[in-house]
Parts: sequence; structure tokens; C-alpha cells
Amino acid sequence: MLWIAALLLLMGLAFGPTLWVRHVMGKHAADRIDYPGTGGEFARHLLDHHGLDHVSVEVTPEGDHYDAGAKAVRLSQKLHDGKSVTAVAVAAHEVGHALQDRDGFAPLKWSQRLVTTANLTDRVGSVLIVGLSAIGGAALSPRFFLFGILAIVLIGLIRVAAYLVMLPVELDASFRRAYPIMVQGGYLPQEDLPAVHSVLKAAAYTYVAASLFQVLNLLRILRVFR
Repeated sequence: MLWIAALLLLMGLAFGPTLWVRHVMGKHAADRIDYPGTGGEFARHLLDHHGLDHVSVEVTPEGDHYDAGAKAVRLSQKLHDGKSVTAVAVAAHEVGHALQDRDGFAPLKWSQRLVTTANLTDRVGSVLIVGLSAIGGAALSPRFFLFGILAIVLIGLIRVAAYLVMLPVELDASFRRAYPIMVQGGYLPQEDLPAVHSVLKAAAYTYVAASLFQVLNLLRILRVFR
């Protein structure tokens, strides 16, 4: 019963932030006819204004992000073409990452290295787990199954760490860069700034929600090996 209660609590912690992020983004996603441009156009304007004309603005189906390797701000179709608080705030947030890259913001580089490591361990670890499980099954040795479980735990922890390290990077992009730019530039009506602040907070905490979900997924996998 304690295990079930703990699992239910963790599910609430994992899904709660995700649902909150979606709620905030959706709440402010209605197009505004008084806005002069789309999220994509706003991103382009901010990049040009800060001397980043070499950074492209692209549509992506993979989620809003800044690709430091390709020097590209990538937005979903809805936000790229939308004229909403969510569209312009998320666009500014991703431009904030481009400004971090320009300034050589050290935490951005650290987080990128850790994410790259996590992606590599995911691929290598998946092959290793399958191999150890097959060998363990053939040899009827619990030792190989134990190694497989340890590999799963290690992979999961690296992924969780990668997401958590992103938090200071995301907060910096939202509140040290994007929000001051939008306030000082007077891009939106004063009454829209609280909504902008909420959307930028949701954008920053997206990776926290992802890390909690990863913990839940890790526990789910380990439950199978009990």
C-alpha cells in the first residue's frame, strides 16, 4: 500500500506540472487582432535588433526550442504563425537562448553537453539492456539481470539530471533576457505583462515537468523487475 501511495503521489507531482504548463500556454493562446505580428515575425525582429541576423527562424514539429548547432530558433506552426501572448512570449524565450549562445553563457554549454550525453546513453543503454537481458535469460543468471537494472537506473538518472540542469538556463532565458526585453521595448500593452510573465514561467519550468515524468517512468520500469 505504501508503494501504491508513493506512486500515486509521484504521478501527481509528475503530471501536475505538465498539466499546469499546458493550462497556462492554452489560456493565453487566443490570437489578438491588436498584435501587429506573429510569433515568428517577433522572433525575427528581436534577433535582428540584437545583431543576430545569422540566426534563422524556422517551423518545427518537434517542439519549440533553440538549436545552438544550427543557429536556429524553432517554433511550432501554431506559435510561429500565431498572434497571441503565448506565441510572442515563447518566441522571446527562445530568442533568449540565442542571446545566451551569443554571450557564451556557460550554463547553456554545460546543459547542452549533458543533454548530448543523455541522448548517447539512451541509445547505447537501450542496446546494452537488451543484450544483458538476452544473455541473462540464456544463462539463467540473475547477475546479468542486475546489471540490466543498474543500467536502467543510470540512464534514467542521467536523463533526469539533464532536465534539471536546464532549469537555471530556462529561468535566465525567460526572466533575465526575454521579459526585460518585452517590458523595456514596450512591445505589448501593460495589461498583458502578467500573462507574459506566466507564459515565460511555464516555458522555463517545462523541463522540470519533464524531469519529474522521467522519474515516474524510471520507477515504472523498475516496478517490472520487482
